[in-house]
Amino acid sequence: MSGSDELVALYDLGGTAVGAATRSRVRAEGLWHAAGVVLVRSGDGNSVYVHLRTPTKDVYPSTWDCWAGGVVAAGETPEECARRELAEELGVHGVELRPLFTHVYDEGTIRCHNFAFEARWDGPFVHQPSEVVEGRWLTLDELRSWLDDPSSAFVPDGRLGALEWFRRENAR
Repeated sequence: MSGSDELVALYDLGGTAVGAATRSRVRAEGLWHAAGVVLVRSGDGNSVYVHLRTPTKDVYPSTWDCWAGGVVAAGETPEECARRELAEELGVHGVELRPLFTHVYDEGTIRCHNFAFEARWDGPFVHQPSEVVEGRWLTLDELRSWLDDPSSAFVPDGRLGALEWFRRENAR
């Protein structure tokens, strides 16, 4: 099955799984779906791993992101998706995922519930060549500077999710 024919879970506006459709239909019709996304922090919590998406990605190619993740497949939970994507994109296996929050992204034809998790991992990383060009650690201050700069080539929903993460972390 090609990537565009992959069955992904459909969600309603409230964030409940309600069916399935092909990825191509979800993209073409702007259907509500979900993603499992993981913020990878260093063991000491002082840095976040960011990665550059390949130019062949169907959404937001050649942009930076601090969330490893992807679309929830039909029959998969957001946490299962997050684990799968973390392993596929960055080669990270067997880590604890701490649930963070769910943030909604509704822009144009992308309408998604992003189920966010956090993992602590100091490496190594093994990038999936079809998805990740390169990666690096940023301190929390460096990441915040990238996010606050509207000219930075950062994934829009990832930017919003990371800003929400900073807001919540500072509220503690």
